Amino acid sequence: MTKSKSAKPKATGKNRKRRFGNRFEIPLNVDQLEVSFGDRHVKLTNLNKLFWPELKITKRDLLQYYADVSPVLLPHIRDRAMVMKRYPNGAAGEFFFMKRAPSPRPEWIEICRIQHGSKMVDFPMVQDLASLLWVINLGCIDLNQWYGRCDDAERPDYLHFDLDPVAGTLFEQVREIALILRDALASLKMPSFAKTTGSRGIHVYVPIVRGPIQKEVWTFARELARVLQDAHPKLITTTYNVARRPQGSVLVDYNQNASGRTLASVYSVRPTAHATVSMPVTWKEVERGIAIEDFRIDNVCARIKKLGDLWAPLVSERKRFPLESYLR
Repeated sequence: MTKSKSAKPKATGKNRKRRFGNRFEIPLNVDQLEVSFGDRHVKLTNLNKLFWPELKITKRDLLQYYADVSPVLLPHIRDRAMVMKRYPNGAAGEFFFMKRAPSPRPEWIEICRIQHGSKMVDFPMVQDLASLLWVINLGCIDLNQWYGRCDDAERPDYLHFDLDPVAGTLFEQVREIALILRDALASLKMPSFAKTTGSRGIHVYVPIVRGPIQKEVWTFARELARVLQDAHPKLITTTYNVARRPQGSVLVDYNQNASGRTLASVYSVRPTAHATVSMPVTWKEVERGIAIEDFRIDNVCARIKKLGDLWAPLVSERKRFPLESYLR
């Protein structure tokens, strides 16, 4: 895989500040405009289009949300291939996936070229506020990036588990499984961080030292998930056949660690009825009780201003777990 090179805009340094300040505001009185960040120019279109008609949330509101959270969001998605999931008619409309960066496109959009199956695919990367707004303007509601950075996309920075409730399972049980998984990881001396998926479940991530290839990370996640299934057969399943999953159980999905898979990134808005957000939470909050609908496009910015980026350790080089010790 190769990473294209392009000049950084003058605004890049400001965009990287992980704090809220100097808010970029999209005007209310226009339906389209061009915004500039140094020598990078982005056309924003159909700003008045309702993406959540019942909530009166427009495409402008979605773009403004991502501009507001960009200081904490960008470090988590920078230098990674982005798979675009486009909703041209809003959250309730049909969507389609797009891996290859569209053409024509701004010349400053950086590309991550990866061998994907039998083809070389030029994925776009979201490097700064300009490229973030460009992607969202294409109709992307949530952001789905690769786990490995572009310079070696097959060596991820973390392993993770997607806790997905079987139909009819209460979210309270998802929280219970998340705590079981946390304790299992802690017994292995592995740090773990939780976030709501913004949809139905919880994501649990472990920051690891870069080194193992994706298949090795996947293998470890599979074995741990199966151990938990054996210990809690009525609560946890790893079965991918939907019809064979036990009623009232939670799928501990390890398969998302496979090469080329993606999950909605932290701080992603989800195309749900309540415009919920995939939000970092503390383990104490998981213990006390949270709900998916607690974190929405209209309230998470205030939470971030108060708590900062709870997932900052996921992008830090410090205190990452050396997974190789369990692969020998």
